[in-house]
Amino acid sequence: MKVKSNDGLILLLLILTGAIIGSIIGSALGDVFPILNYGKAIGVEPFLLDLSVITLTFGFKLTLNISGIIGIVLAFILYRKL
Repeated sequence: MKVKSNDGLILLLLILTGAIIGSIIGSALGDVFPILNYGKAIGVEPFLLDLSVITLTFGFKLTLNISGIIGIVLAFILYRKL
């Protein structure tokens, strides 16, 4: 299957899959290789917007570790080979 260079949906899915699988592997191997489990979290803490008729909660948090970054790089390499 030949992937078009502008097919962003497949790239997004591969990157998300690489990040998730990489993070799972990093958590599993974190005791053996602690550097794989090192990471940072960025985002916005949840905050509440109460409009008396409707209440909305907004928030976003992204936690990424070294193995997740490795998974993203491998997914991008895989995308380029497709």
